[in-house]
Amino acid sequence: MAGMEGRVNMSLQVNSSTHTYGCAHYKRKCKLVSPCCKNNYVCRFCHDETESHQLDRAKITQVECLECGFEQDITNTCANDDCAVQFGKYFCSLCKLFDDEDKGQYHCDGCGLCRVGHRDKFFHCNICDLCLPKGIKNTHKCIEKMSKANCPVCLEDIHTSRVVSHVPPCGHLIHRPCFDDLIKAGFYACPTCATSMINMNDVWKSLDDEIEETPMPSEYSDLLCFILCRDCHKECLTVFHVLGHKCSECGSYNTVRNKGGLFRRQRCEAVGNESSDDSASGGAEVGATGHSDEDDKAGHECGGNSSPSNHQQENLP
Repeated sequence: MAGMEGRVNMSLQVNSSTHTYGCAHYKRKCKLVSPCCKNNYVCRFCHDETESHQLDRAKITQVECLECGFEQDITNTCANDDCAVQFGKYFCSLCKLFDDEDKGQYHCDGCGLCRVGHRDKFFHCNICDLCLPKGIKNTHKCIEKMSKANCPVCLEDIHTSRVVSHVPPCGHLIHRPCFDDLIKAGFYACPTCATSMINMNDVWKSLDDEIEETPMPSEYSDLLCFILCRDCHKECLTVFHVLGHKCSECGSYNTVRNKGGLFRRQRCEAVGNESSDDSASGGAEVGATGHSDEDDKAGHECGGNSSPSNHQQENLP
């Protein structure tokens, strides 16, 4: 199979009849002379797909002209006076990169390699250690050396990849095609930290409606549970429901059951004015935050200062 790939790459290197040059990865008019195996390839990707080792482009010192076959030290023009062809419209002597297509290439000293997309549209984040769009300069979440991590889906390198990366709100980079595949398959949470990667407000509203139309059986209707929200990362005490547990802080259903089991609301004796309506009825249903039963029906309870001691724990799953 490796030999077949090698033949395919070679067939793309030069086509005299149409006078096109390059490979499946780059359009250029030269080959790299590999110092490791002395075989010549149009680019390092062609080399790595064919050989059993990787090409260290930093060690490349010579190229071969595809027009006349002349081997020479690295420059962007053939040293053969009878040829003098330009190898690529873009040339970086540091990265040993030749490209005859305009992609807005520029060399970033911070990244240590060439990027595409025009320098004036990007900035280098020293914490994330990569170039990011200027539009998210003041809003993106910095994660130390994030670009040095592999894509959590395909497990391929991100920093040196030619594949465009997506930056979700959590800051964990993911290849854009991998991100698109996840969303198409119905996976909205970051594979690294489980935070929602897209705006889920419409989904949460749909869950609100579905839960309202699906009352729990009476033995479960007044149960509460502790949850951890994977979007705002806060703990809450909220109403238990088999369809989902809503975060009282941000309204997300991207939550998981947290410490403890299920808790049932307790009936508290009314205190104070015995002539009040509550005294006459013998008490009112209250939740963890001291709201009345009617308040509980209107919304979920925050567990910021709630305690299991205020509720009767049930030995339920």
